[in-house]
Amino acid sequence: MVKKGPIFSFFALIIVLGIIIGFAVNPIIHRVNLGLDLKGGFEVLYQVKPLKAGQKIDSDTMSNAVAAINKRINVLGVSEPNISIENGNRIRVQLPGVKNEKRARQLLSTTAKLEFRDYKDRLMMDGSDLKPGKAKVAFDEMNKPMVTLQLKDPEKFANVTKKISSYPSIPNRDNVLVIWMDYKKGDSYQKEVGKKNHKFISDPSVTSELNTSDVQITGSFTMQEATTLKDLLNSGSLPVRMDEIYSTSVGAQFGQDSMKETIYAGALAIAAIMLFMLAFYRLGGLIANITLVIYMAIVMGVFVGLQAVLTLPGIAAMILGIGMAVDANIITLERIKDELRGGKSVLSAFKAGNHRALPTVVDANLTTIIAAAVLFVLGVSAVKGFAVMLLISNVVTFLTSVYGARLLLGLLVHSRVLNDHPWLLGVKRRDIRGNE
Repeated sequence: MVKKGPIFSFFALIIVLGIIIGFAVNPIIHRVNLGLDLKGGFEVLYQVKPLKAGQKIDSDTMSNAVAAINKRINVLGVSEPNISIENGNRIRVQLPGVKNEKRARQLLSTTAKLEFRDYKDRLMMDGSDLKPGKAKVAFDEMNKPMVTLQLKDPEKFANVTKKISSYPSIPNRDNVLVIWMDYKKGDSYQKEVGKKNHKFISDPSVTSELNTSDVQITGSFTMQEATTLKDLLNSGSLPVRMDEIYSTSVGAQFGQDSMKETIYAGALAIAAIMLFMLAFYRLGGLIANITLVIYMAIVMGVFVGLQAVLTLPGIAAMILGIGMAVDANIITLERIKDELRGGKSVLSAFKAGNHRALPTVVDANLTTIIAAAVLFVLGVSAVKGFAVMLLISNVVTFLTSVYGARLLLGLLVHSRVLNDHPWLLGVKRRDIRGNE
């Protein structure tokens, strides 16, 4: 006699899960953080080196460097940057959606150490004398862009300008306050002053003592150059020197095309898998397909919850996880079919098949989890993304393909609706021992 309770529970559970997934899909999709290969953008890998002799590149130094880079990325307006430390002395920066690579490079790697020197390159003041975050873009009387700064100690500036103004203005124009950005050992005002593209920012003449907290940096700035200088000064100087060793960029259109093609290929793969399951395992395959839908929703929900970045390798890992989830179902369903062919009842075959299949499924997924963990620990960039998705996929596989499928199929088995219909599980009556 068929029990209606388990059947009712089965359909009620399916309806509830369908409603939950239906409401959750849209928010999940719109909160997915796309990587460079899907959204387009700019990626660069830096080798971190000491800024001065004796400086150690330790974990604190790297953390400070990352914090400084974060401030600069905020200037670029990137909403989902990815900054990671690799091998203890490298920093990888991924900036989805960034189009102006030149400005991004300048903001990221320029040390932004501002210094005021005299004509003999003697240090008079530096960036530590400025009020943080007070740099602004303004315009001079000729309506040309300039950068205005505010000093912490007007008296110190008065002393500096008093000294500079005492230098002769002719014939060599020694009364200049040279403003340098990232002055390096070997740089010289006397060598640079005659060049068209000199290294220093500007060299205004000082003819009298200036007792003020406001400083103007003028030069042949474009609006973008003035804005970049202002942003660099406001974000603060980097505590290290960063040398670019690798960079790549992906166009926005190329990223969108890649995503469309990947989603299309993934949809075809999933459709083929579901058709295969229905053809070979009938009702068992249908339940496996239902758990696959649940699996995909949970994986994406967890991925979004972790604020991870979805990349092409990540999508590949998710589709690979679908294959592994189906594999777990196939192992279980094949064990059940073997028990049915041996002449056992549907209920006994269900229990024995699940019991025999579980160790195999656990071993298969455990080895994959170990491999994914090693990839995450030792891998870099996209490899880590692949590993994260693979780890999530394996854990969710246990929840859906093993326990979820067992729960749903178990309800139908216990309702006895399958007792006289082994074909619903893919077994023909003539194949059952004793029915030849």
